[in-house]
Amino acid sequence: MKNVLSKVVFLILLLVLNTSQLWAQCAMCRGSVESTMGNGRNDVGIGLNTGIMYLFVMPYLIVALFAYFWFKNSKKAREDQRMVAARVQQAMRN
Repeated sequence: MKNVLSKVVFLILLLVLNTSQLWAQCAMCRGSVESTMGNGRNDVGIGLNTGIMYLFVMPYLIVALFAYFWFKNSKKAREDQRMVAARVQQAMRN
């Protein structure tokens, strides 16, 4: 258990120390928006916000669809299993 815990802590520490590269994209986006705002246009900022929201929502939407179809199929399978069990019990009584 201690070995697994130490590996997890090491991985988290490694990820935290390696986040400096992640902020580069945010600075580039912010610079792009600031340069277009100086020209009096806000089209790029709106487009970036829309793109961010699109990228944010899509994974959750995909997971929700998988969960919905899994639940629907498992519910149907449970109903089929109950029907078979009821038929077996009825056959055993006769």
